[in-house]
Amino acid sequence: MSDYVIEKVQEFVESLLPSMGLELVEIQYRQEGEGWVLRLFLDGSDGIGIDQCSKVSREVSFFLDVEDLIPHAFNLEVSSPGLERPLRNSGDFQRFVGKKARVKVRHPIGDRKVFVGLIGESDENGFELLFEDGTSNRFLMNQIRKARLTL
Repeated sequence: MSDYVIEKVQEFVESLLPSMGLELVEIQYRQEGEGWVLRLFLDGSDGIGIDQCSKVSREVSFFLDVEDLIPHAFNLEVSSPGLERPLRNSGDFQRFVGKKARVKVRHPIGDRKVFVGLIGESDENGFELLFEDGTSNRFLMNQIRKARLTL
């Protein structure tokens, strides 16, 4: 059920957001405490403001009412992914070249699984991470378990 709701909301939101100059970063739909939460994280080239979040929230609420996808009470939250947003695909790494990132790899490289540095040259296959000591390492997208911008 959760995967179905996420899939349908994602289809709708991804058709809605481009005209607003926004992108979908992540959708979460899960039970928290005593209730369910549908959480959308959005971003834009200049960030995202409260007015944009409100507009998307209204559109998604209307869509959910019409489609009747969720048969029980839930809370809808629409927000920015924050300053430490996740990096999920090669496009994210290309967009944030020069920004500091924390990268966790699937399998250790040497004796390390976590790397922090500035995102360097990036393409559809991977990216370079530049470290404070002046060294760098190239990572392939399939090596990455989790990555996010960091302060």
